[in-house]
Amino acid sequence: MDILHILLAAIIVLGPLIAIHEFGHFWVARRLGVKVLAYSIGFGPALWSRKSQDGTEYRIAAIPLGGYVKMADEREGEVPEADIPRAFNRQPVLARMAIVAAGPLINLAFAVFLFWILFMQGVETLRTVVGVVKPNSPAAVAGLQSGDEILRIDGRQTPDWESVTYALVDRMGESGKIVLTVKPAGAVAPSRDVAVQVEKYLKVAGDDPLRSLGFLPYQPILQPVIGDVKPGGPADTQGMKAGDRVRTADGKPIATWQEFVDVVRTHPEKPFAAEVVRTGGTVVALNLTPRAQKDELGVREGKLDIGVSEQKIDFPPAYLQRQDYGPVAALVQASRKTWSLIDMTLASLGKMVVGLVGLDNLSGPITIAKVAGHSASIGWEALIGFMALLSVSLGVLNLLPIPVLDGGHLVFYAIEGVLGKPLPEQVQEWGVKAGVAIMGSLMLLAIFNDLVRQFG
Repeated sequence: MDILHILLAAIIVLGPLIAIHEFGHFWVARRLGVKVLAYSIGFGPALWSRKSQDGTEYRIAAIPLGGYVKMADEREGEVPEADIPRAFNRQPVLARMAIVAAGPLINLAFAVFLFWILFMQGVETLRTVVGVVKPNSPAAVAGLQSGDEILRIDGRQTPDWESVTYALVDRMGESGKIVLTVKPAGAVAPSRDVAVQVEKYLKVAGDDPLRSLGFLPYQPILQPVIGDVKPGGPADTQGMKAGDRVRTADGKPIATWQEFVDVVRTHPEKPFAAEVVRTGGTVVALNLTPRAQKDELGVREGKLDIGVSEQKIDFPPAYLQRQDYGPVAALVQASRKTWSLIDMTLASLGKMVVGLVGLDNLSGPITIAKVAGHSASIGWEALIGFMALLSVSLGVLNLLPIPVLDGGHLVFYAIEGVLGKPLPEQVQEWGVKAGVAIMGSLMLLAIFNDLVRQFG
């Protein structure tokens, strides 16, 4: 996917979320009688603007990394005498709190709405049947077997792989035992508990929740056809091309993608011979030496920096399950999912603060843009799901009690409500400066993490 499509997808995802956030502030302010001077999507020079009869300027600005609602406020400039009763700073504390809280809260409500749309379509998911268990992995040592169906994790129901992932991410940074309740293949034997021992689970950014335990979901058979070949990677420099079909590797006939992956993984910095059938039918002999890289379990494995080609995947009906919801049931499920994401986000942030999770897990605009582009390429449902996830994150993060964010302003107003007077201006200024420093540092760190993920 080229950079233009990625940027377009990012704008499609972020634009509505920013607009709905600022609309929350705007709508409540207008309903409470506050004079709104400007409603802007983006910062910087205006690409488009229009002034309404009531004096509000509506703008779309050049830098689409946020937005703002500007209200009449005597602390920020002169306010005409007729508008002084409508100035933001003249409103009761509860009114100001309602205006500030409206932005993040409407993001959370918007997430519920998006999930409701998805649940109304009906949900088809894969049963949580384990496909591969890696030898000597924590899952294998605990007794997990291929064909087991995961019913619960730590007592939490896991009807699909997404819920499995969320349940595992909740244990991020922890040590101890993760208890998987599984049903053996065939559904004849009763369910059993598998206690998987972990140590600082998922503390390193990029670790996969399933691979870190040593198992993968069931996957249909894929043909051994090369898709992406990373420029400058081992496969590229050693003559492999996109579209090549692997015929043999290390003296063995190769019929599936997994068979080729197994050969590559077991040859870190070890050469092996391979034959590929190139487009047009030409057979080409290659000598391949994968680079070495440690997997999530710390085991050295080979990497050629390639991907499998796009193929039509047909899952056997026995591995599929579908759930249809009416409007009310869909709303209940959407609310539960949104609450689950709120809880997971807060828990992850808390673990990051106390050091259980590394700061290299922070992501910035580059990662968001790439994920948005990938989601758009999958289909509208994936894009809507990513928008909902991002809307939850935006709502939760803006409610954090950090000055500059909406949550920081709510703290100031709550203190004012208790004391009966606002905090001294100097104290608020110190708080804002500290908030700017914190958020600026986190943004720079997130962008740095993005660049590391992108360029290594």
